[in-house]
Amino acid sequence: MALPAPTFEGIKKAIKARDFAPVYLLHGEEGYFTDALAAAFDSVLPDEEKAFNHYVLYAPEVEPAQVIDLCRRIPMMAERQVVILKEAQAIRADKLAKLAPYLAAPVSTTLLVICCRGAQAKGKELMAAIKQGGGVVFESKKIADYNIPAFIGSYIKEKGLSAEQKSLEMLRDFIGADLSKLYNEIDKLASILPAGAAVTPEVIERNIGVSKEYNTFELVDALAVRDAAKVFRCLAYFKSNPKAAPLVMVTAAVFNFFADLLTAYYVPGRTDAGISAELKLRNQFALRRIRSGMASYNPFQIVEIISAIRTFDARSKGVGSRQNEHNLFHELAFHILSAPGRV
Repeated sequence: MALPAPTFEGIKKAIKARDFAPVYLLHGEEGYFTDALAAAFDSVLPDEEKAFNHYVLYAPEVEPAQVIDLCRRIPMMAERQVVILKEAQAIRADKLAKLAPYLAAPVSTTLLVICCRGAQAKGKELMAAIKQGGGVVFESKKIADYNIPAFIGSYIKEKGLSAEQKSLEMLRDFIGADLSKLYNEIDKLASILPAGAAVTPEVIERNIGVSKEYNTFELVDALAVRDAAKVFRCLAYFKSNPKAAPLVMVTAAVFNFFADLLTAYYVPGRTDAGISAELKLRNQFALRRIRSGMASYNPFQIVEIISAIRTFDARSKGVGSRQNEHNLFHELAFHILSAPGRV
């Protein structure tokens, strides 16, 4: 039976407990987890031991043989030495694979950390050698869009705060899936708010700069129920405050909503449970939004709207149009609200 894949939290706990494997390979698309773990390994040794036992190398600047020679050294007046090899994604797989002989039989007094930030390490020989030597391979995967609010909520809770669903959605829509930025903003809130405080829309508006009334979350809500007045108020705010709601993120949120609506129509029986499972909805609020959208738009209208969004995306990038993107989005919103459903 295969062992479960190592997790970010699991490795952090092992570092805290000083329960180390001899080798760690940190790779995958999400750079935040790689950076966070590399920083944790960077702090393994006390300052007084770092001078002779702590090395940070950059893969494009060193040869594998040099890395191996360094890893085989004996720590000086310390229990172990730490070698962190960064930017391993920037070298060819065959060059990285030259570390395999060491990885298969690593030195117990050396902690080697290989970082492939934002990319997957390739090579069966490399992976097999790490496994043979008792090392750990951690794949840092991107967080799926539908999981981001739950992920934010978990981190907010970890910081001793709480948050309602609207706040989580606001943070997701404003910041997106950039975990480094998300964590920085939450850390900022944790430093401002007292322990146990709630991260409310008002708190976000006051400290992060997202309007509690005019944001992507509110826009999609208004589109779901065809509230034209609120839709155009949101768009006017976005045009006046472009940094508060980058249209590329607004467009993605609107597209995802209508794509989900279309999927919901094809769920067998269209039951609440079926729709929630198919769309991976995490709460009743999200389900209510989908139900509102289904009451406002039929499948033919949704197909037309999705086509209009794709056309807007191309035109906003200069394909067949030189209009201001906010003017183009205003036209798109009018098209959505008045779509006759002619496909």
